Amino acid sequence: MQDRLKTAIIQSDLIWEEPEKNRSNFTKKIELLKEPKDLIVLPEMFTSGFTMQPECVYELMGGKSITWMKQIAKVYDTAICGSLVIKDNSNFFNRFVFVTSNGHVEYYDKRHTFSLAGEHKSYTSGSNRVIINYKGWKIMPQICYDLRFPVWSRNIFDYDLLVYVANWPTPRVEAWDALLKARAIENMSYCIGVNRIGLDNNNHQYPGHSAIYNGLGDQITQSISNLEHTEIVVLEKSHLETIRHRFKFLDDRDDFILK
Repeated sequence: MQDRLKTAIIQSDLIWEEPEKNRSNFTKKIELLKEPKDLIVLPEMFTSGFTMQPECVYELMGGKSITWMKQIAKVYDTAICGSLVIKDNSNFFNRFVFVTSNGHVEYYDKRHTFSLAGEHKSYTSGSNRVIINYKGWKIMPQICYDLRFPVWSRNIFDYDLLVYVANWPTPRVEAWDALLKARAIENMSYCIGVNRIGLDNNNHQYPGHSAIYNGLGDQITQSISNLEHTEIVVLEKSHLETIRHRFKFLDDRDDFILK
């Protein structure tokens, strides 16, 4: 078990439907991380941007981007995660992939596809909540629109870290800020949100505002708008143990059945 988790969040523009160029871009950013990291978090659909044309950019689980993630994880002795377009059994998924330094891969398929943009027409929704065990930390992966649905992320698993990767647009950035903070408070968990910046081919603007909140809802990173930005924060398990022992709010959780 590891008490401290040194985490790098990478906020970046994305090149539309160009996986190779996006991988190259992130390789350069990761090379600039001079000290060892335990975890690197990339945005949603980090190889393509939020495209509704999965047939143009999809990969398989043994494809180039997963291979690239394995190489990065091994070379830098870290875990790396983000979402990308994956084809699996003839279905397209917006899939959060988590890769460790020994090549172990876990994944989560986005539950709440964004119907406003027609994502439900192009991608199959996931049906399983996932907890990733990594270095003694329990991590719950989530993707963008999932942030609006607190029952799905409710901390009935005693997880330590909630991770949202996103392409969240500028007109609704206040909701992004408010909901990330709320998810941290209600779940007494660290909460990471990594959002892209820039303009996509549908003329949607993305503001960044990537952030990390502690278990009391205090933001422990800068909030950088509209700029490429990498930030490194050390998360401490002792913080969660202290506040949960002192306040015990999670002991009063409601029981529920999710259908």
